[in-house]
Amino acid sequence: QVALVESGGGLVQAGGSLRLSCAASGRSFNNYGMGWFRQAPGKEREFVAAISAGGITGYADSVKGRLTISRANNKNTVFLQMNSLKPEDTADYYCTANLRDNGVRTTETEYGYWGQGTQDTVFS
Repeated sequence: QVALVESGGGLVQAGGSLRLSCAASGRSFNNYGMGWFRQAPGKEREFVAAISAGGITGYADSVKGRLTISRANNKNTVFLQMNSLKPEDTADYYCTANLRDNGVRTTETEYGYWGQGTQDTVFS
């Protein structure tokens, strides 16, 4: 079992930055892939970024060049650095873990554990 707790969300002006953190507890963090998804009001949850156990990353086209996913295995933590934020980035952001393999995965069904979410609001 894995427990995930996100932090770092908040209110920011367009063009600003936020850094989300996700602390994982339970099984060996350095053996599995991690991801971030988001859900905007009235929309379905969508993939944002993912990182493999070995540090390979993948991003949604809408966030490439602005958001960066990273992990600190010695701290059981994954991060999402968000720069040049836009109002359309407003959403609840969810951290997720894939314990079945250690690759980069981009669909919800490939992840088995989810955090409670953290709300980010970007105003213009």
